[in-house]
Amino acid sequence: MELAVPLVKQLAQKLGLPVTQPQKIKDNAEFRAALEAIAPHAIIVVGYGRIIPAWMLDLPPLGDLNLHASLLPKYRGAAPIQWAIAKGETVTGNTTMRIDAGLDTGDILLQQEEPIAPDDTALTLGPRLAQKGAALMVETLRALESATVIPRPQNNANASLAPILKKEDGLIDFSRGGQKIYDRLRGFQPWPGAWTRFRGKNFTIWEARPRNAGVPPATLHLDGDQLLVGCGNGTALELLTVQPEGKKRMNARDFVNGYQPQPNEKLG
Repeated sequence: MELAVPLVKQLAQKLGLPVTQPQKIKDNAEFRAALEAIAPHAIIVVGYGRIIPAWMLDLPPLGDLNLHASLLPKYRGAAPIQWAIAKGETVTGNTTMRIDAGLDTGDILLQQEEPIAPDDTALTLGPRLAQKGAALMVETLRALESATVIPRPQNNANASLAPILKKEDGLIDFSRGGQKIYDRLRGFQPWPGAWTRFRGKNFTIWEARPRNAGVPPATLHLDGDQLLVGCGNGTALELLTVQPEGKKRMNARDFVNGYQPQPNEKLG
């Protein structure tokens, strides 16, 4: 919750590149004049999250270009990496596109696929997409400069949304199947995570594994040295790392030893 220097700015300063950080750009005459003086061939916008004004869209001849971490038109919006994992996708990717007035609706330039591993989280997938996406943007710029890429419109009929995450998105619905809950747990790292209630207090599940087990939904069950919680459709989650409110993260064994959950005690 403190102001920090963005990594892009840090690198630019090391390279001796000029940096400006206007509080706003829409009606900022000084910033507009500075940008028009540069007369850029292209403008790259990544992770900005605000509307780009029309004057800035019209300024560079090659367009305002965006790197989006999904295979558009799937997962338009603020959290494409998180929602792709949460929805159980096995493949995602990067898209470079020309920004228009819509929400991630501009013409597609280049795309690349990236597999989502069964144990990937947003924290492991995000850096891979960032690294490969940077190279894709360089490739896009070269292709635009040589006029070897043909922009293609998105098929809006195939569009899906990846809205900004809310705290409630992490609340576990134990009527869902274990795999679906596990996918949401993986996708919503580090925030909002996967959380529920235990003995009237918040209870976060950090690591778990889906299991086929006939445990009633939301019910805790000890199976040998495994701590299970029932989910929908005859499935369960094996809890590995948890965090009761006000405590540090702990493994399931330490939780059982410390809290001694009772037979048929429930979460939620």
